[in-house]
Amino acid sequence: MVHYAVGGQHLRRDETLMSLEAVFSLCSGVALLGWIGLVVAPRRVLARDIMPSVLVPLLLGSIYASLIFAFSSQAPSEGGFGTLASVKTLFGVDGLLLAGWIHYLAFDLFVGGWIVRDSQDHEISHVLVVPCLFFTLMTGPFGLLIYLGVRHTKRLTIT
Repeated sequence: MVHYAVGGQHLRRDETLMSLEAVFSLCSGVALLGWIGLVVAPRRVLARDIMPSVLVPLLLGSIYASLIFAFSSQAPSEGGFGTLASVKTLFGVDGLLLAGWIHYLAFDLFVGGWIVRDSQDHEISHVLVVPCLFFTLMTGPFGLLIYLGVRHTKRLTIT
């Protein structure tokens, strides 16, 4: 049986995975609430400005930092960011893999908030923005690329 030391407490692997699963579910749910707000209430300050740009990133960032602190000592010496193989090794630690997922959740939602604010500044219909938000949620940079294409196309049609 594999044991982990987290915060000075020794946990069995299954206990750690259970708590990491709970953190995964909590963070994913909180991020999803932010996305729902961007889609259904894009003009509300809470949904457009505060949730995706302040509250959710602060919460997820705090959890991310806690995971990095708690699990960095378990990172194999071969783990790192210099090669694909070293990243794969690093993410072999469940707590660090979860931190990577939370990183995605926080940054993708932050970008989604920017897309909504920017689209409103440029008077782009929310109907055109919603698919961009979906693709940003699901594929990150690809959704942003789609939005920038929509934005550029709108700019071309105005001039």
